[in-house]
Amino acid sequence: MTGSADQRSELKPMSGLQRRQTREFIEGLASESRPYWDMVEIGDELARELHITPELVILYADGVEDFNCWYEGWRMNSWRVEGESPFGGAIVPPLLVSHFVLSVQFDATRPFSIGSIHTFHDSRILAPIPVGATVRIATRAVDKFEKRGRRYVRHECDVTDVNDGTQYFQEIRDILSL
Repeated sequence: MTGSADQRSELKPMSGLQRRQTREFIEGLASESRPYWDMVEIGDELARELHITPELVILYADGVEDFNCWYEGWRMNSWRVEGESPFGGAIVPPLLVSHFVLSVQFDATRPFSIGSIHTFHDSRILAPIPVGATVRIATRAVDKFEKRGRRYVRHECDVTDVNDGTQYFQEIRDILSL
C-alpha cells in the first residue's frame, strides 16, 4: 500500500459518528457477554416456530447450491413453480432446519455469548418436511462436560410439525465454550 498512515486513515469509509457507534457497540458486547458455559444450565429448554415458505427453501437451496426439483423449482421469468417429490409435493432440503437450530440455542434475550464454537452434530432425518409446513424447533441442554481441558455444552434438538406433531428431525449438538 502506498501513502502515509495519515493518508490511509482518511480513506476509511466510516464517519466519526459511525466509528464511535461501532466502538460503543463492541464495548457493550464485551461488558454484557459471558461464556456460553456460564449461561446454560442442564435442562434449559428453548423453542421457536418456523414457517418454511417456498421462498425460504429457494434461498437456502440457492445458497448451498442444491438445485433439486423435489424442493421447489424456478425458471426464467417466474419466481417459482411447484416442486414434486416421491413424497407428493415439494419437500424441504433435509438440513435446512439444522441451520435454524443455532438461532434457538442462542436466546436473543440473554447477553451475547463469547467464545462459542459449534464442534459436533449428529443429525437424524425422520420424515420429509413438506414445503409450507410450520415447525417447532426445540432444544434442550442435556450435558456439560470437559474434554482435554475444554468445556462443552451438549444440546438435543427436535423438530416437529406444529399442527399434527409429526417428528421430522432430531439432532445432537456440542458447543465448545471458553
